[in-house]
Amino acid sequence: MTDMDDRADTNRLGQYLAARRALVSPEEVGMPSGARRRVPGLRREEVAMLAGISADYYLRLERGRDDNPSAQVLEALARVLLLDEVETEYLITLASGRPRARRPRRAERVPARLEHLLATIAVPAFVEGRHFDVLAANDLAVALSPRLTPGQNRLRSLLLDPEERAFHADWEQAVVDMVAAFRRSIGNDVSDPRAVEVVGELSLASARFRTLWARQDVRRLEGNTAEIEHPALGSLRLHREKLPVGGLILVLYYPEAGSDAADKLRLLGSLAQPTGDDGRPGGAVPAGTAPPGP
Repeated sequence: MTDMDDRADTNRLGQYLAARRALVSPEEVGMPSGARRRVPGLRREEVAMLAGISADYYLRLERGRDDNPSAQVLEALARVLLLDEVETEYLITLASGRPRARRPRRAERVPARLEHLLATIAVPAFVEGRHFDVLAANDLAVALSPRLTPGQNRLRSLLLDPEERAFHADWEQAVVDMVAAFRRSIGNDVSDPRAVEVVGELSLASARFRTLWARQDVRRLEGNTAEIEHPALGSLRLHREKLPVGGLILVLYYPEAGSDAADKLRLLGSLAQPTGDDGRPGGAVPAGTAPPGP
């Protein structure tokens, strides 16, 4: 990594401020747009004025010459940049100090008790890590989507796998949400090797990822209702819950009782067979399992 790269990595706060002000139109903050604007969004001096700080001080913040703004300044900037609660929390995290130095990180492992739990759950369920890698899944999850096989990365599949794009009825919104959630998940640890690997691959392979990553959106990826298109079952409307378990996330897809989706999942369950003869009820698929063939 070059010195220039090092300086860029340590100025995450400035990069975030610049990206977010480019997304705020003058009209949104009660200012005239004018006819000769040469920059998208707000100018630096406009942000400074609206936040009640000097233009010189704001310039120092964006250029990384001052990385210790007060809580009052951060709150004022969050207000001007129209940040929500999650985005404001992320802004404060960036301003709290330099990115953490590179250090060994323990491999994410699914405890045996969690694999046993997966095997007993009668709806599609899987476990993901902080980089959205699938670490374990039950047979119903793999039957619902082969991209939920352990070893797959959910963000990579969503952006690069044509079948995953067809799987999501609202693919574009799913991508926007997941890229923003990924940024929040990896936080300010810019030297995390797995994060660097995922971001690097997707930056080269996906123009859509590059565009969204440059926006620096941050949000939680929480429970919701998903509209999916299964190649054999057709349309399915399923609720999604994400439950934290010991630093990992247990993800469940389940239908409304008595719904058409519930009938389709029962059919899917009758077709899904245990993946091994180890006696696991429901056929939990552990980490390290190779993805199935087409």
